[in-house]
Amino acid sequence: MSDQTKEAKEALSRRALLRMIGNAAGSSAMYGAMTSMGLAQESGFKGPPKLGKSRSGDSVLVLGAGIAGMVAAMELRDAGYKVTVLEYNNRPGGRNWSLYGGDTYTELGGAVQKIQFDKGQYFNPGPWRLPHHHYGILHYVNRLNVAVEPFTQVNYNAFVHSTDAYGGKPKRFREVLADFQGHTAELLAKCTKTAALDGTITKEDREMLAEAMRDWGALDADMKYVKGRASSRRRGPVRAEGGGIDSLPIYSQPDALNQVLKSGLWRNIAGGQGFESQTPIFQPKGGMGMIGKAFGAQLGNMIQYNAKVIDIRQDEKGVTATYVDAQKGGAPRKVSAQWCVCTIPATILSQIPMNVGGKMKTAINQLSYSASIKVGIQMKRRFWEQDDHIFGGMSYTNQANRQIGYPQWDYFSKGKGVLLAAYTFDKEAYHAASKAPEQRIQDALDAGEKIHPGQYKKNYECGVAVAWHRVPWTLGCGGRWTEEGREAHYNNLCALDGRIVLAGEHASRLAEWQEGSVTSSLDAIIRLHKRAMSA
Repeated sequence: MSDQTKEAKEALSRRALLRMIGNAAGSSAMYGAMTSMGLAQESGFKGPPKLGKSRSGDSVLVLGAGIAGMVAAMELRDAGYKVTVLEYNNRPGGRNWSLYGGDTYTELGGAVQKIQFDKGQYFNPGPWRLPHHHYGILHYVNRLNVAVEPFTQVNYNAFVHSTDAYGGKPKRFREVLADFQGHTAELLAKCTKTAALDGTITKEDREMLAEAMRDWGALDADMKYVKGRASSRRRGPVRAEGGGIDSLPIYSQPDALNQVLKSGLWRNIAGGQGFESQTPIFQPKGGMGMIGKAFGAQLGNMIQYNAKVIDIRQDEKGVTATYVDAQKGGAPRKVSAQWCVCTIPATILSQIPMNVGGKMKTAINQLSYSASIKVGIQMKRRFWEQDDHIFGGMSYTNQANRQIGYPQWDYFSKGKGVLLAAYTFDKEAYHAASKAPEQRIQDALDAGEKIHPGQYKKNYECGVAVAWHRVPWTLGCGGRWTEEGREAHYNNLCALDGRIVLAGEHASRLAEWQEGSVTSSLDAIIRLHKRAMSA
């Protein structure tokens, strides 16, 4: 057998094995296997760049004070560059953004939303979590002394719901997960007793696989997933063990396999197993926007706010950006530097005149952004905790709101709380955004009533609905690359064009994540600094 043929067969065997692991045990187990095989990678962040000192008087213009722009500004400043940052908004952070009581947000089309949350309550329209392996953004969180707390991705006591299953009544996450795993494990255990696996694994492996299925699926001594102590310890009993005389548990009855499959609820139980959803996950105390605020305080008057860039020009000596006051308008102003790091989203940048080469321009113009919408609503009572014993995490539904995120702070508080009442993408987000913000909120209330009956509308106080493709300064949630698009245009988007380099989540392979913004920014400034030092 040739080496090439041997390698092809080994690759095919690996793919088959990974597919089997993924189908049986979920994406978490599959990713663990991929990591052990060297087929998966964590964040590319290896620490802050060691740029060395710039030449005296060298300057850089940074366009955009989102995470990518502020990382670039901070590192270039520390390297000795004179840095100027132009930012469209009146605050730092970009999509790193939290809304608090007293804030006002105006979307494309003119709809104005005045945030009325109580003090201490907030809502993250954009990113809301920090995976533990996103080392880059966590480095700057720690450097800026931003306090963090745990973020719960999976809550086994939360709900999964479908209007087409179980009479429209929600099921606990743990019940669906236990029943799906249990029935699957029983089927796989049966396979170990047949000739179906002959030639695939050894007799010893078959015995170990059967034992693994017993443990993974909570099977009984006869390798069956049935009502009993083992299954109830996974899906939860009808009555738990207690103290005293009447303390015996009452075991719960698992749902039949065909009922679990037809419900479609199994689609929601693997979400927490994806790499970015694996614990531990963190969130900044007081809202994701605390990171942007800390960056902004660090950079101070280096940032010019309310600066809407309308033209970008470069020549052999430097780069000049023309901008106007985003709030007041008025006469255009200009600012120049020798080099430019542009972090403006491609959706906006495609509309700004900029004299770069055809390859970069084509790369910018071809990149579409995902549509997304989030709805946050303040409730006067934390009924999800007090009545349903749900503390953090998410419930999932087949309705247009798709999921409910429970606030992950002030647990056991007798006060109020802000729910993420809807988080949708693509077609459903476009449909929701076609409605007024007030109607988007009403739709989220109607959907929530089916999961928490009698509580949503009774406890609702105020809300906000942010449709990202109607956000004037980004026109989308994040870069939506196709495989073909990356192959043809990604390197051209990231390449230095004269004195201009682009950065941001759209210029990374971690699109729509803040880690992509950080790693893209660092890669861009390392290359820019090298070019500047050799100019």
